[in-house]
Amino acid sequence: MTTADYAQPAATLSNGPTMPLLGFGTWQIPDAEAPAATAAALEAGYRHIDTATGYGNEAGIGRALAEAGLPRDSVFVTTKMPPDHVGRERQTLEESLTKLGLDRVDLWLVHWPPNKQATPAAWEQFVAAQADGLATSIGVSNYSLDQIDELITATGVAPAVNQIKWGPTLYDPAIAGGLAERGVLLEGYSPFRASNLEDPTLLAIAADHDANAAQVIVAWHVKHGFVVIPKSTQPERIIANAAGAKIELSDDEVARIDALAS
Repeated sequence: MTTADYAQPAATLSNGPTMPLLGFGTWQIPDAEAPAATAAALEAGYRHIDTATGYGNEAGIGRALAEAGLPRDSVFVTTKMPPDHVGRERQTLEESLTKLGLDRVDLWLVHWPPNKQATPAAWEQFVAAQADGLATSIGVSNYSLDQIDELITATGVAPAVNQIKWGPTLYDPAIAGGLAERGVLLEGYSPFRASNLEDPTLLAIAADHDANAAQVIVAWHVKHGFVVIPKSTQPERIIANAAGAKIELSDDEVARIDALAS
């Protein structure tokens, strides 16, 4: 096992637990490939694994978690409920837990707003599952600030996390600030798809850190305090992406990257 451990840096969620800022994304990794890819990530020091019912790879990830033999509390595991599973929220989570081989997930998200609506009734079931210990924290994905406000108004419970497509070219201070004001942690997915890895600014900053553009994008998320979940099935790239979390960008470098969205 590698000596690297990316449990830190981490953010403290509104309900108390800590969430590693670096996570391993598993979208589009088939279940048959998930054990090897997840094992490679754990070997590389990732301590945060992101999956979803809709990815169809929870069982493979569960195998990797079991075979790694790491203490349960040392790995942060997220899964998500598909929007068309409203009305069977608890069943969906229990099926995820069975596949993952866990008695709880660290974070359970509504994957998309059902029918493009906030759907407080589903959120109430998430709150209940959290109260019953099946999910330590609960959140949403792809929700607008107005939809988050609707959930808060209806239930009094704010999502701990909003997972959205994010990267330097999508940077929006109003969204980042609005989530922070509500105590909702911003988690970015598809960080490389949402970026131009050949951008001259990224390449220049990367050269100054003896790094690559993907590592700079990871470092940018971490410097802002955003969670980032890069995905790869190639062990060498899994290792390289993680190293970005240890790069220290200057405030000037962050500002130059922020400006890519303008």
